[in-house]
Amino acid sequence: MNFNSENIELFITVLDTGSFSAAARKLNRVPSAVSMAVANLEAELGYTLFERTPRKVIPTPNALALEPQARIISEQLKLFSTHAHELSLGLESKLRIGVVSDVNTKLLFSSIKKLADKFPLLNIEVITAPQDDILNLLYREEISLCLAGSDLNIKMRENLQLVMTETVVATISSSHALLQEKTKHFSIEELINIRQIVVASSDHEMTDSRSIIGAMYWKTNSLQTAINMVEAGLG
Repeated sequence: MNFNSENIELFITVLDTGSFSAAARKLNRVPSAVSMAVANLEAELGYTLFERTPRKVIPTPNALALEPQARIISEQLKLFSTHAHELSLGLESKLRIGVVSDVNTKLLFSSIKKLADKFPLLNIEVITAPQDDILNLLYREEISLCLAGSDLNIKMRENLQLVMTETVVATISSSHALLQEKTKHFSIEELINIRQIVVASSDHEMTDSRSIIGAMYWKTNSLQTAINMVEAGLG
């Protein structure tokens, strides 16, 4: 026999509800129509799918054998329908998001999850890089949007939306020479003479130097590498 989306949905609904009447309510049909549809399905298959009892219907071994594949097909049909609807609305099928490598991504990932729940077929790509690399990708329209820090100069080609604020903290290795005097208290100005490790682009000049404290600094385009360098006492 040829299964179709309607009788697959009917079969799964009866499995999930455990009765023809409950399935009928869920499908907005009368119980007799559901009972007859299942009977016709069983007649075409040549075997029983459900054992009828006064209070409920019980799936037979044959029905349970068909269940996994039926659920896969049902889910694929729902995704197909969703995708077709999204295309009819003119929605893009892919979203590329740029994220500056040293910002907190907790809020971003929470938002991405909500977006994925609403549009499950949307293909999302997250690109992580230093600030100037990410902005360059945005200007070249290679990403749709980005999560980045903003300086005080708003550029015409940027459409900004404040999503959060962050505090930048200077961090130093516990084994660094500056900390060898355990009782010493020092100000951030004293860090000027300490080499700084900065997460920055290797291809573009830094456009926002507010995070620069040290008179001399080394650059790396990887946040994890910067952390490793600091822990090694290099800055």
